[in-house]
Amino acid sequence: MALAQQIWERTRDYVVFGTLLLIGVVIFVGRNGPALRAARAASLAVTAPVEGVFERAARFRQSLEENERLRMETADLSADVARLREAAAENAQLRALLQFEDTTTIRRVVGRVVAKDITEQSNLLTIDVGERDSVEIGMPVINERGIVGRVILTNDRYAVVMPHQNTQFRVPASIEELGREGVVRWDGASFDKLTMEYVVKTEPVERGMLVVTSPFSGVFPAGISVGRVDTAYAAAGRNDYVIQLEPAAPISEVGYVYVLLTRPDPEQAILEAQARDSLGIERATSALDAQLEAATEE
Repeated sequence: MALAQQIWERTRDYVVFGTLLLIGVVIFVGRNGPALRAARAASLAVTAPVEGVFERAARFRQSLEENERLRMETADLSADVARLREAAAENAQLRALLQFEDTTTIRRVVGRVVAKDITEQSNLLTIDVGERDSVEIGMPVINERGIVGRVILTNDRYAVVMPHQNTQFRVPASIEELGREGVVRWDGASFDKLTMEYVVKTEPVERGMLVVTSPFSGVFPAGISVGRVDTAYAAAGRNDYVIQLEPAAPISEVGYVYVLLTRPDPEQAILEAQARDSLGIERATSALDAQLEAATEE
């Protein structure tokens, strides 16, 4: 009893306080409904703006995540569209090559351009066919639209092509309608123009005339398109035209090519090179000539 009395004395104040508090709450809930509702409304008025801030922050975060997802989907779709366009362009080129196949009987091998160095005057192309495909140095390279260049270096799987848009490239050509011969080269100034020289200025050269490879090219078969006449003028002090051509096969648009499996006769090439040397004429394709000489020695 003494212990219980001691405990009661120690906790009596707390028990009385808790009892009174409970009674007050019961009375407040039971008899002061409007006051409680007002208190609730006041608390909502205070907390609602805070909840709104957190809700807007959550929606903003969701919007950012949604925007990121849509951005990635847009990037993927753009890449798909680009791949489809590239595939469509490749299909168009391959269809054109197949149509070209039907118009000629020259043995050839199809190559895909895997690298283009067209930022300098000594531009080069790399194609994915080489010695294992019977490709050799000196062979002409064309596509369904016209001449592209000629092979200057090979290994087992690849070949390097000197395109017509290289300042060292030269090809004898003729204006088809007039039958007049000249030499086509690239002056290194404009990527959309070739230059034809040595056509006498008395010839009625007109814009749009087709220029094709000459029977005396020594590299290309006769009649392959080189380009069309854009402008022609006679420079001061010269008796021949300087003719600007629009290339039949602009290098920037070349994706697939044919390597014609023919090559210049090495003995003829060496003889012509010796003739140029004897006359002191610069050999613009010395690398090619060296390879031809080596091939002849073998």
